[in-house]
Amino acid sequence: MQTNELIKSHILINEAVEETAQQLVTQLQPFRSVLFIKEDFLIEDAKAVVAEAYIAESQLKYIILGGTSMNVVSQNSLLKVLEEPPLNVAFIIIVPSKSMLLPTVRSRLPIVSQKVQPERIDLNISLKKFDLDQLFNFVKANERLKKHEAKRLIESIFYHATTNEQMTLNEQQLACFDKAYRLIELNGRFQVILVNLLMAFIVEAPRAY
Repeated sequence: MQTNELIKSHILINEAVEETAQQLVTQLQPFRSVLFIKEDFLIEDAKAVVAEAYIAESQLKYIILGGTSMNVVSQNSLLKVLEEPPLNVAFIIIVPSKSMLLPTVRSRLPIVSQKVQPERIDLNISLKKFDLDQLFNFVKANERLKKHEAKRLIESIFYHATTNEQMTLNEQQLACFDKAYRLIELNGRFQVILVNLLMAFIVEAPRAY
């Protein structure tokens, strides 16, 4: 990364929004950073950003904001402060995709895209011998994940199945992965999403005749 003196306001495209924000806090030291990172960035969050921006500073302060979704109203309320930032204030907006942002927001700041290799989760499961007990325990351990964590888990399950266990997925299983990812984007209940995905791997016990 550049030295702190050269880091100016910009938009950062990175799927790991929260982790990236925390890394920036460390990288930007000794300058102060104020975080406004939300799963869903709303008008109340935008108002808090504007209020923080107008607190007078004697040295450079970074306001790091973003989320996995930002509605139109919240973005519009940031336009003026982004175009005419107060003295000693720099903004870093972190979002997973630039298409989330209004053209008017994108036009005000340079865009930096970070291509990162997703961090995969080591899974202590056997999908080739998956049963209801494993499903219950796995869902129970992962039912309260944030959106970006849920996406990473789905990607890790796919990698585990196709690479670690070298499974050839059928059409139903592939469709379940696609559906799971889309439902996470739509803020579906992750516990239900995960159950529906993993049910495609349940090995039925042979019937006794």
